[in-house]
Amino acid sequence: MNLTFYKYQGTGNDFVLIDNRNKIFKNDTKLIKQLCDRKFGIGADGLILLENSSVAGDDFKMVYFNADGNESTMCGNGGRCLVRFAEFLGIVKNSATFTAIDGKHEAKISDDSISLQMQNVTDIKQIDGAYFLDTGSPHHIVFTKKLQALEVKKEGAKIRNSELYKTEGVNVNFVESAKDFLNVRTFERGVEDETLSCGTGVTAVAIAAHFSEKVSTQNVSIKTPGGKLSIQFEEDNGKYHNVWLTGPAQQVFEGKIVC
Repeated sequence: MNLTFYKYQGTGNDFVLIDNRNKIFKNDTKLIKQLCDRKFGIGADGLILLENSSVAGDDFKMVYFNADGNESTMCGNGGRCLVRFAEFLGIVKNSATFTAIDGKHEAKISDDSISLQMQNVTDIKQIDGAYFLDTGSPHHIVFTKKLQALEVKKEGAKIRNSELYKTEGVNVNFVESAKDFLNVRTFERGVEDETLSCGTGVTAVAIAAHFSEKVSTQNVSIKTPGGKLSIQFEEDNGKYHNVWLTGPAQQVFEGKIVC
């Protein structure tokens, strides 16, 4: 099969995107893993299919796979990239509505950014000085004062494969506070390595930082190795709603591959 694909990135979190409205691409774990391989394939943190939705009012459906080839939970940067892709395809213009594995999402489109509405967060757990919450994907958050010196892959893997998380896995975010923003580095399950950015991860970090009173603002600026993102939300008695993730999403290239 000659497969047309598109490569997109959002703050360095990169994805293979495929227009699958005609169901030309069949879910194949081995093939998806190969396409995401940075040595023998296209190279990406994940692969996303844009498909027709059966949900009334939706513009399209999002199906997301980790780099290991397995279908996974929500990807915030991937969702933002998919909205930009849908704009490129002429499906949407100024806004979008789509359904992913975690439910319905709204998005706002501008020339330099995509804003994506994330799921509400009603349950935040404290675990040995760290925090756990689900923003469409599960996240473990550790606040530190030695972020740059931290071996994120090594320390993240320890937590991801611990007794607490080894069955389902977890994404691990390490956070250090700066004057006007939070610095974040993330270990992602499914990639099993540090990525340059994680959308659901920075969303979880912003909410955990507010919940733990490390920030007081409900508009949190975050810096990842791949760039800057912002998270806005409303809070009511420890429950978070109207959560928005905003940042750049860009097409890198279009190509064809025989598979």
